[in-house]
Amino acid sequence: MVMVESFDAGLTTMSKAAFSEGMSHFVFVVYSNAIATLILLPSSFLFHRTTRPPLTFSLLCKFFLLSLIGITVMQNCVFTGINYSSPTLGSAMSNLVPAFTFLLAVFFRMEKVDFRSSRCQVKIMGTLVSISGALIVTLYKGPTIGSLPVQSPPISSEDSFPSQSSLFNMLATESNWILGGLFLAIASLSLAISNVSQAAILKGYPSELTIVAFFNLFGTIQCTALSLFAERNNRDAWKLSPDIELISVIYSAVFGGVVSYSVQIWCIHKKGPVFVAMFKPISIAIAALFSVIFLGDTLSVGSVIGAIVIVVGFYGVIWAQSTEVENESHGVDRLPSSSDITPLLQTHMVA
Repeated sequence: MVMVESFDAGLTTMSKAAFSEGMSHFVFVVYSNAIATLILLPSSFLFHRTTRPPLTFSLLCKFFLLSLIGITVMQNCVFTGINYSSPTLGSAMSNLVPAFTFLLAVFFRMEKVDFRSSRCQVKIMGTLVSISGALIVTLYKGPTIGSLPVQSPPISSEDSFPSQSSLFNMLATESNWILGGLFLAIASLSLAISNVSQAAILKGYPSELTIVAFFNLFGTIQCTALSLFAERNNRDAWKLSPDIELISVIYSAVFGGVVSYSVQIWCIHKKGPVFVAMFKPISIAIAALFSVIFLGDTLSVGSVIGAIVIVVGFYGVIWAQSTEVENESHGVDRLPSSSDITPLLQTHMVA
């Protein structure tokens, strides 16, 4: 999962560079998923031709809906948000995924809520803190970190107020930052739904590579239809330049669509969606480092403060969940449950 978060941080940085060159993020998603499908679909039939459970129409419908949430909505919102803001904001907002996952688990009664329990109180407070941190990152940019004060010449009366054009540019930048944060928040919610859905599908269809293959296949079809509508008046958007655009598309297909998705769904199958969400805070530092090195971006006070608040709230939720599982495994404060947790070793022995 550390490797996956590193790949994701690199993807957000490279995609930002490609978008800065004028590439359409709609077309980017189509090309990326199409290449990943060409790799994954033959591989799934080759490696699981004898062990793969039969495909049914209802299962294909689940794959279609999973692609709609986890690729079409999530990826387009991610790249739109990054295009409006920065990769650092994208990584910071991704820490909403565990908070959304917790809320979804409570809504669907997959998570027990006892307001008298201290662990439950910590989980609720951690969720609220994470959401507050995301709002800080989105709504407050603040001064740049590491910028040196520059000796300015005396200000004349004509320059005492910003011009109309400069004021308009400042307002446009702030509005883009907020709009980008909104798209990234929607992407985080979509990713949380996708992770929980993958865990549910894996219970009845334990073939990770097949799920990822159809995940990308249906995502390619859906994103192609969306891109044809969004870029219907711009045929040049489909032209792929042999520079950072081509490199970023190949990187996204191989390390994002093939490697990251395959490792992630394997980890969801083995350890659950919460384990996958635990590693999201790592992407903040990685994305910030990549943005400063490769894109020349600067860190703002709002991004750092908000990211710290998100991480604190997030690890509060993780701590409460881990202590809850540990106490249940030792028979402490055990609540009746419809299904008990099975150790990983015992699962392999049964299989």
